Amino acid sequence: MLDRLFSIAARGSTPRREVLAGASTFLTMAYIVIVNPQIMATTGMDAGAAFVATCLAAAIGSALMGLLANFPIALAPGMGLNAYFAFAVVGGMGVSWQVALGAVFLSGLIFLAVSLLRVREWLVNGIPLGLKLGIAAGIGFFLGLIGLKGMGLVVAHPATLVTLGPLSETSTLLACLGFLLIAGLSARRVPGALVIGILATALLGLPFGLTQFGGIVSAPPSLAPTFLQMDIAGALGLGIAGIVFTFFLADLLDNTGTLIATTHRAGLMRPDGTVPNLGRALFADSGGAILGAALGTSTTVSYIESAAGIQAGGRTGLTAVTVAALFLLTLFLAPLATAIPGFATAPALVFVACLMAQALRSVEWDEMTEYVPAMITALAMPFTFSIATGIGIGFITYAALKLLAGRAAEVSGAVWLIAALCIAKFGLA
Repeated sequence: MLDRLFSIAARGSTPRREVLAGASTFLTMAYIVIVNPQIMATTGMDAGAAFVATCLAAAIGSALMGLLANFPIALAPGMGLNAYFAFAVVGGMGVSWQVALGAVFLSGLIFLAVSLLRVREWLVNGIPLGLKLGIAAGIGFFLGLIGLKGMGLVVAHPATLVTLGPLSETSTLLACLGFLLIAGLSARRVPGALVIGILATALLGLPFGLTQFGGIVSAPPSLAPTFLQMDIAGALGLGIAGIVFTFFLADLLDNTGTLIATTHRAGLMRPDGTVPNLGRALFADSGGAILGAALGTSTTVSYIESAAGIQAGGRTGLTAVTVAALFLLTLFLAPLATAIPGFATAPALVFVACLMAQALRSVEWDEMTEYVPAMITALAMPFTFSIATGIGIGFITYAALKLLAGRAAEVSGAVWLIAALCIAKFGLA
């Protein structure tokens, strides 16, 4: 039955290998059930409900990907987008978390519409590689700044904006040890390095009273505080349009890049570079985002950590379904997940930022009209503390620089459109 459903033998795999691959993927991304509820809680959302929403969104999204597209790709609330949701939209713009969830819901609907209408290909193909890489790295830098602040290494300063925090703080020292542990384990390719690092750092805080554990296993908390709480009417207001667009664009770029990278690594990409079942995969992505918002979490995306399961031999949707089952089991670990202190999860944010910064190595460094907009995009995000602003400045810079260099013909219609929308947004702000 499994073979008929997932074509396991046809892809040169076995059920046992697929299940083990799913476990490998789960271990590399399980940190999200600890980190995401903490980030969501900064907006005023109930941490327990956010934990349940995270597990369910990951389980449903992964199951959709496995059953509909038959890809070994797992989904969960995306790192970077959750930070944008909590710290930029809710914290920076003063938008309520209910309206922000409405924006995520609407962006998922837009993503679904452009996928069905084939507008996605026009948009994605029209955005130059340099800008895509700059956006990926910039989100990483934004995440890194948040992580360094959570570790206590970066604090505000009236003269220099930021400066080094007090290293005498026990929590800061433990966070630094946690980061080195995560990096060291990852360098040794230890499965679940982030989870091990987070738990070890939290345990080190016990003797100092910095960590308070209330158990490990219990019934899942109530989802009621966040379930169907998104304010769609509020998100439809004119002032939220830029936020919806940013969620949509980041979701689009994130999912497209992950799908291309993982299907190529799994040998599922056709010789002409196209991806089979791409429409179904995009439907699973957009469906995951829509359902995630309804449950009470930020945008659900495909996870590049799926490469760990692919490396372990995963080739079919059974890998993703296995991940979904493990996320459902994780629902009963709420006391452990919600007891992890912020200084233990902050190092994971910084390490993920380091991974995302690798995108810059593929920038065309010999072409100024390519690398300047990429770097401006990446730098603007953390220094304006806004992913949306960074994306907007990047598109405007790319179009203007190509125009001034006499190479306007190289700018696609998609870039001109987005740059014009961003100019209008900044002009109206």
